[in-house]
Amino acid sequence: MKNSWKRFALVLLLMLSVSFSYAQEIRDGRSMFAGKVERDGTVRDRSGMMVGRFKADGTIIDRKSMTVGKIQSDGTIRDRSSMMIGKVEDDGTVRDRSNMMIGKVRNDGTVVDKRGMTIGQARDMDVRYAAVVFFFNFFGD
Repeated sequence: MKNSWKRFALVLLLMLSVSFSYAQEIRDGRSMFAGKVERDGTVRDRSGMMVGRFKADGTIIDRKSMTVGKIQSDGTIRDRSSMMIGKVEDDGTVRDRSNMMIGKVRNDGTVVDKRGMTIGQARDMDVRYAAVVFFFNFFGD
């Protein structure tokens, strides 16, 4: 009986450590590691430096903890002045403020530009986060 409790505790500890360390990788068009979005919404570049964060309420902050934008529940993306700069549709299509298609995040996480050329990968990531990372420059210097 003692060993089964030890095994249960070990499995539980392993499950917790895996779930807390889970991060969604961002890869560029050549499938090279470009960064990650951690479970808490922290965005890190390829060297591990924090470049921003997606907060639970949709607010996007930069590395200086300044609000730089917001993702609304309907997929609308707004800049720091609350101006609409784009939208992510339910099918992953990304449009700019003029409603022109600028790209798409496919079901498998492949991110393509308006010509259908692969520009990156964001598997298992919220399509709105992927759109912000690849099409709207909130995390640049």
